[in-house]
Amino acid sequence: MPYKRISLEQGTAEWLAWRTQGIGASEAPAILGENPWKSRRALLAEKCGLARRDFNSAAMAFGTRTEPEARGRYVAQVGVHVEPVCVQSNTHTWLRASLDGLAVDGTRAVEIKCGPRVYENTAQKRWPPKYYMGQLQHILAITALPEIDFWCYLPGQVPVHVVVPRDDAYIARMLAAEAEFWEEVVVVRRR
Repeated sequence: MPYKRISLEQGTAEWLAWRTQGIGASEAPAILGENPWKSRRALLAEKCGLARRDFNSAAMAFGTRTEPEARGRYVAQVGVHVEPVCVQSNTHTWLRASLDGLAVDGTRAVEIKCGPRVYENTAQKRWPPKYYMGQLQHILAITALPEIDFWCYLPGQVPVHVVVPRDDAYIARMLAAEAEFWEEVVVVRRR
């Protein structure tokens, strides 16, 4: 196995502490300059304890409330039982992810999005928005899977299921940027 499962409940204080000791999948887009809401510089300040991190936006609260229902619909429609799990790379211990769903045997992963904007965008283009590509490829880098399911769910709408393949060139570029970013975090924390 290229990773280990970490026994943590997402959203707890222990989970937040674990996240501060590495780079999570949702942070990859900021490091790569692909996150329209957070810059690399802002993320660096948060990681180094120089800025407060805000985890409680209305969209995030909606996603957290809706995710169990969305996961249930995914399991029913796709036919693969997945559970939320935290994983950490065996090669780079700073490489971490809180997965929305991973099959018990590790052969399938799913990233769930529940917001109206991402749902409409993905339903129209049949492809995830660019600002989620880093998150998806980060998960594939840790799990070594060939693809990941992107599941958009909005209550009352037909779920949108897109299979996103692994992109090794993207992953190599991303891992180089993340390693450089993490080294900056370590240097600032030592001061």
